[in-house]
Amino acid sequence: MFKNAGPGMLIAAAFVGPGTVTTCIRAGVDWKLGLLWALLLSIGATLVLQEMAGRLGLSAPGGIPGFIRNSIGRPLLRILLLGIVLSGIVIGNAAYEAGNISGAVLGLEAVFGSAGASYFPFLVGIAAFGLLWFGNYRGLERVFTTLVLIMSLSFLITAILTRPDLSELIQGLFVPDIHSENVLTVVALVGTTVVPYNLFLYTSLVSEKWGSIDALQPMRRDIILSVLVGGIVSMSILITGAGSGAEVVSTVMDLAAGLEPVYGKAARYGMGIGLMAAGITSAITAPLAAAFVARQCFGWAAVRTDWKFRVVWMGVLLIGVLALSFEIRPLEIIYFAQVANGILLPVVGIFLLWAVNRAPLMGEVKNNRVQNILGLTVLVLVTGLGIWSIFKIFI
Repeated sequence: MFKNAGPGMLIAAAFVGPGTVTTCIRAGVDWKLGLLWALLLSIGATLVLQEMAGRLGLSAPGGIPGFIRNSIGRPLLRILLLGIVLSGIVIGNAAYEAGNISGAVLGLEAVFGSAGASYFPFLVGIAAFGLLWFGNYRGLERVFTTLVLIMSLSFLITAILTRPDLSELIQGLFVPDIHSENVLTVVALVGTTVVPYNLFLYTSLVSEKWGSIDALQPMRRDIILSVLVGGIVSMSILITGAGSGAEVVSTVMDLAAGLEPVYGKAARYGMGIGLMAAGITSAITAPLAAAFVARQCFGWAAVRTDWKFRVVWMGVLLIGVLALSFEIRPLEIIYFAQVANGILLPVVGIFLLWAVNRAPLMGEVKNNRVQNILGLTVLVLVTGLGIWSIFKIFI
């Protein structure tokens, strides 16, 4: 298992973070199994985009920022686009890092109790720092594969305990139901699965691991398996929320407390361990993705021990720990990050689709007609999502 694991497990770990856990739980509580189709759609869109990002990583080590630097002739436009990318990923990940660490802390409290909980943010931060500083590429792969498996089993067992109705589950998966009342939840489910920084992260990780187009088939197997695992985890969380019988749930541990009288301690520990794994993995991948994007935007040397690379991920991690420890909620920064990500998602989609259609860059693995149709369809979806995410900030 570890021998065949690839960087895709980091992608699965990245998009199933505390935000995804909360969104899926609320979707299940509010709409039962009726929005499973939205997750299925999101998984398909993620597969299309991540596969294109993987091919770009095998062909062009500079990734999307490198392609922007080399393809845009007008300096002002090039700087503007790279600024949007840098702001959306680096500042955005710094703004959300406290939430990632908070999820891990909640999971630790569920498993070990609240005694000494004030030290949990620092413990999570130290663990993340150690893995990022000392962990080599292969070590990170093994850690993330283990954590994703723990998270998957925890949430899957909890979902099975709720005994979902099979006919309702199939209907929820394959019969779309969207209207004015649930459209915001649909947007949230897609937005928490199709994550812009995962495209940059996978491009960089693929380039580091394989760095050759000869690895096209292993890359595809890697990303398909990983995204499907992440999708199953997200669906399991939604199913758990739907089967809880709760009417209102504010946090994931509220749901665990509600399940405990019916399903015993297994529900609480299952949710707690799953949330802890989700939080820790996202607390590591967010700083790592920010550092990769900064490196690609500025053209730094492709070495993880480079001090500039380390300063970026250490800064993101430190901001998250301090913001959570001192209960700082920089709303202006979070709003800015949401707007930047709303713009970033379609911008990245456009440049990714453009890049994988360039024969001089991609060679024989450039997009074919079917891939372009799928890519354009997803691009329309993410553009609508980006516009909506900006619009809802100001209403």
